[in-house]
Amino acid sequence: MKAVRNFFKQYSHGLWMVLYMAFYMLGFFILENAGHRHYHVIHSVIDDMIPFCEYFIIPYDLWFAYIACAVCWFIFFCRDRREYYKLSCSLAIGMTLFLIVSCIYPNKQDLRPEVFANNNVFTRLVRSLYATDTPTNILPSIHVFNSVAVFLALNSSPQLRRWKKVRFACGVLSGLIILSTMFLKQHSIVDVSLGLLCAFAVQMFVDYVFAPEAGRRTKTGRLTEKI
Repeated sequence: MKAVRNFFKQYSHGLWMVLYMAFYMLGFFILENAGHRHYHVIHSVIDDMIPFCEYFIIPYDLWFAYIACAVCWFIFFCRDRREYYKLSCSLAIGMTLFLIVSCIYPNKQDLRPEVFANNNVFTRLVRSLYATDTPTNILPSIHVFNSVAVFLALNSSPQLRRWKKVRFACGVLSGLIILSTMFLKQHSIVDVSLGLLCAFAVQMFVDYVFAPEAGRRTKTGRLTEKI
């Protein structure tokens, strides 16, 4: 019993993210079942040039494990707790922004193919994805936003600076996940681009908020001194 108490005491900071995810999933469930009468269709001519490729279901599904493992690493293994808070705040801001946009600007896409050229295990996985995930509420892409936010956090971690292969692999996986959203016809290049833009903008904001006080300037232009 004491060991359990010590565990929760040591990693109590991780509870913040768990509670937020419960809030997010509830909000997402409500939005998915809202049944709006009108949805704004997100589409670009570039979307029509991107072919469907069922093999991208592999990196698309790996996204769930990628995000979960990254968050767990920052909770249990990252020595600088501020890095965990930076990542969790970044993810929370992006996902909250997604909920707000979906609420005030209901949107959808009509890119999904009606029939598949191939009949294999990958297309069956895509059919399963289509059956469980509606083509509504796609702006900005959370797959893209979270992938970029996690990669930026991992890439900037001093603790992982020597693990170049790990950072490289995460970069490749993040890139494949972003591509998968378009090649599986899950997202338009419009919401993918907005997901990228939001990820970098939120990262800049979070970096500023969590920056050491000695690195900030006051309105008078003088550097604030760290107490």
